[in-house]
Amino acid sequence: MPFAIIVSHVASRSIALARLATTRAREYNSARAFPNLPDELPDGYSDVPAGKIASVVTYLQAFERPPLRPAPTNHSWTLRAVPEPSVDWYRDLFHRIGDDWLWFSRLTLTDEALRSIIQDPLVEIRTLRVGDRDDGLLELDFRVEGECKLAFLGLTAQLLGQGAGRWMMNRALDLAWARPINRFWLNTCTLDHQDALSFYLRSGLVPFRRQVEIADDPRMTGLVPRTTAPQVPLI
Repeated sequence: MPFAIIVSHVASRSIALARLATTRAREYNSARAFPNLPDELPDGYSDVPAGKIASVVTYLQAFERPPLRPAPTNHSWTLRAVPEPSVDWYRDLFHRIGDDWLWFSRLTLTDEALRSIIQDPLVEIRTLRVGDRDDGLLELDFRVEGECKLAFLGLTAQLLGQGAGRWMMNRALDLAWARPINRFWLNTCTLDHQDALSFYLRSGLVPFRRQVEIADDPRMTGLVPRTTAPQVPLI
């Protein structure tokens, strides 16, 4: 088959999947997934109190497995399953990957609360392994029947820009759709890497909801160093 026809076929399939996901997103029962939604936020500017951070969160989903995108093959990366991660190990990796982007959600949890998530049999945690070091986090949450939430996908700074994120995303899709799911979803926010949202859009996911999140700045509460994430000013 000529290359141009192959490209056209893949593009057509991607467009068709996007249209299907958009249609099904409209049909999805928002009341079940997100109860007590407010009608709307007021127009205009709203002050964010000192000591707080604000971000826009975008939710994306797919109801069919998207096509995998090209990823590097000439690498030494491996994906290691961690069936019962310890709390200390998990927090160390979470800090090394997430501090630059002010990841804080798991840092606010007690040991018991965190352990109940990361050691749940329906939560799969894998790391991208470089030599003898864990430098990537992939966390898939199957606790809702028929669904997979991509809870976390991240890399340490030295792996950014090498295609490792795309390689991990392809593995995430392989692992998720190997199970009997009918929905794959995630969220990303404006505090994440500047290419995160476009990365997930290119992965074949379709946005279906947007929120504004306001939270304590983890640098002010001592969860992460005050020198972390200089791209987000301390106020």
